[in-house]
Amino acid sequence: MISNLCNQIFEQCINDYHVKNEIDFELVNPYQTATIEFLLYKKNWIDTAQWHMEDVVRNPKIDCSEGLKWKRRIDASNQERTDLVEYIDSYFLERFKGAEPKATAKVNTESPAWAIDRLSILALKIFHMREEAERTGASEQHRASCGEKLSVLLQQRTDLSQSIDELLSDIENGDKYMKVYKQLKMYNDPNLNPILYNLNKEKNG
Repeated sequence: MISNLCNQIFEQCINDYHVKNEIDFELVNPYQTATIEFLLYKKNWIDTAQWHMEDVVRNPKIDCSEGLKWKRRIDASNQERTDLVEYIDSYFLERFKGAEPKATAKVNTESPAWAIDRLSILALKIFHMREEAERTGASEQHRASCGEKLSVLLQQRTDLSQSIDELLSDIENGDKYMKVYKQLKMYNDPNLNPILYNLNKEKNG
């Protein structure tokens, strides 16, 4: 089942990242290029690095100019994440291109890759909530509270994993069909963001 593969790779990737625990540590993807395993590992590596960028930028003592630099890095990372989700959806489109939707087939509220995106983020929540639940320097009340939250996250992973597997089975059986929309993000596009294209207009006279 694809969810088992996802959860295994996401856990592996998060553990690999935390060996160095450095945002700028160079990714060494252990999987063969252009495989679904390669894409899943790369996807989670982006998410893991961005998770820690979000921690840094929330430091109330951060210098404003430094905070802006981190915000722009987060924006660039988020665009890379979005692009990779679309690559993963392309994998599933190719995989199920021979599936014939039934007359009663329905489209899902989200594509398989966007559901997998949530599973990747959930893996990070589980890792860091477990850290808090086991943190020796924290109070017993804090550890107990985080332990309860961890149980909820683990159940959420079970439910989401099952839903992803059922979605892919439904697509393969023709009970549902894939319909993928490109994200068409506007804020990074100098032709669509009015702040950017007005700046270009001023620059060009």
